[in-house]
Amino acid sequence: MTTTYDVLGIGNAIMDMIAPVPESFLSEHNMAKGSMALIDQATALAVNKALSATSKPTEIAGGSAANTMVGIAEMGVRAAYMGKVGKDAVGTRLADGFRKAGLTFDTKPSDSGKASARCMIAVTPDGQRTMNTFLGASTDFGQADIDPDMIRAARVLYLEGYLFDSDDAKKAFIRAAEIARKAGRDVALTLSDAFCVDRHRASFRHLVEGHVDILFANEDEILSLYETDRLDTALDALTQTKTTACITRSEKGSIIQDVVRRYLVPAAPVKAVVDTTGAGDQYAAGVLAGRAMGLDWADAGYLGSLAAAEVISHYGARPETPIHELALNAQKPR
Repeated sequence: MTTTYDVLGIGNAIMDMIAPVPESFLSEHNMAKGSMALIDQATALAVNKALSATSKPTEIAGGSAANTMVGIAEMGVRAAYMGKVGKDAVGTRLADGFRKAGLTFDTKPSDSGKASARCMIAVTPDGQRTMNTFLGASTDFGQADIDPDMIRAARVLYLEGYLFDSDDAKKAFIRAAEIARKAGRDVALTLSDAFCVDRHRASFRHLVEGHVDILFANEDEILSLYETDRLDTALDALTQTKTTACITRSEKGSIIQDVVRRYLVPAAPVKAVVDTTGAGDQYAAGVLAGRAMGLDWADAGYLGSLAAAEVISHYGARPETPIHELALNAQKPR
């Protein structure tokens, strides 16, 4: 079967709302500076209103897997996305935002009555970002939202670990992975964060051992998955599953291990680290886009390094400089 997409992502669809605020805004709304808090719908709508009254927020259709898919699309690679939005104005803008970024997005809005997910990011004059996240309708994603034909039409299926907090989403993940594997497609999983691994270790282990071809994680996440303090031990465990591991290590670069060998991929130079939000998402974008372009694992890994370095050099989780321009001018460290 021919492919329509190089990568299809599934994850939480979240609108990022970023606005500058005075220091007093944080105390007025009981926010701990520099933190990320999960909030309920009533609080989310109140904070949304207050943030909009301070200044018009910059809106970016996001979510971890969505940011990866956008990064892939911006590199000229065919990408699609599945994620749940609500039947509200934010949901409409989310769907429009994904499509304008070059993604195919056809998931039906939720009928639950929940508001669309949003992450409200208050930026104080010193550049600190304080985040309040409401997951809302994004958690309604389930088996009924899986489009088998779309999955079969994608070369790689990319799953976001954050979505695992819903039991129906877990079942949807397994079903999607089974459809992809049966069609001869690759399945990739990102572990999302170490706390997510702690909550779902057994489920993630089951998924990796039976359904995943490519695993994205940082060092803390992979150590948590295998409950060890030795990276070699975790990588050896992955060898037994025949899973290709893409492990990021901040300024140390990354390690990519397939069934044949282990590649040490250097980090790309960056003049100044401004905001690490989205570094892992864009690393995955570079690797998956590189593989779709026919690069070997080492060169795809360095494209991931370039994408991660670009996104941490400014605020926001999406690239601002075309990655192919950086790649043309880059000299890979040896």
